[in-house]
Amino acid sequence: MEIRGRRIMVTGASGGLGAAMARELARRGADLVLTARRRELLEALAAETGGEVVVADLADRTDVDRLAEDATGVDVLVLNAGVGSDTVIEEESPEHVDATIDVNLRAPIHLSVAFAQHLLAERRHGQIVLVGSLSGLAATPNTRMYNATKFGLRGFAHSLRQDLDGSGIGVTLVSPGFIRDAGMFAEGDIELPPGVRTKTPQDVADAVVTAITSDPAEVFVSPIELRLGATLATVAPGLSATIQKRIGTAAMKSPDVEG
Repeated sequence: MEIRGRRIMVTGASGGLGAAMARELARRGADLVLTARRRELLEALAAETGGEVVVADLADRTDVDRLAEDATGVDVLVLNAGVGSDTVIEEESPEHVDATIDVNLRAPIHLSVAFAQHLLAERRHGQIVLVGSLSGLAATPNTRMYNATKFGLRGFAHSLRQDLDGSGIGVTLVSPGFIRDAGMFAEGDIELPPGVRTKTPQDVADAVVTAITSDPAEVFVSPIELRLGATLATVAPGLSATIQKRIGTAAMKSPDVEG
């Protein structure tokens, strides 16, 4: 799909990765709808990109329903918002479980389905871009809820793509690894093991562009060694856990920010 002239909604636009996506899409001629919780950051980004501001909290189901209505007027959904605030198992609560699922999994599923249903009814083409993570392939210690929601999002994305095959509605999952300068891991002050390479917010923005213009099933934004490690975890989770224990993954601080 051509980006120029398309109306594109970006969720989580007030975060560093969402802002990078918005700037790149605006540079390519998109008409943006920018949504997140923080109005002042959205308005600053809208002044820069010419986008429309829609304040919404994806943990609030009323806001999600309202956003689903707003999404009927766009051509592309970029579902980027997410939370990554896991806690130690002794302090886990039903409220935290519900909030994480609402933002990371329920909201993108609801928005994607409502958007697809609207396009199908109007026989319009469109694109759904879901921003996942390598954490949707490889489980790590102290990130169980983030892993659970990103595993679920990956399964949903690939199944939805098959459901919509031939309809003119594309579905692509963008799966970043560790991103420097912006996003959950950068803002959460994560200390990576020595030698672990990172990518940039612009790399993620470029992956979103690829998703919209080329409609691949999945775009990975990570060095090859991280992708190979994540792939190993899908077929040999016990071995992956042993390797992570040896390199001290559990000592890494869990991200505690919204993206």
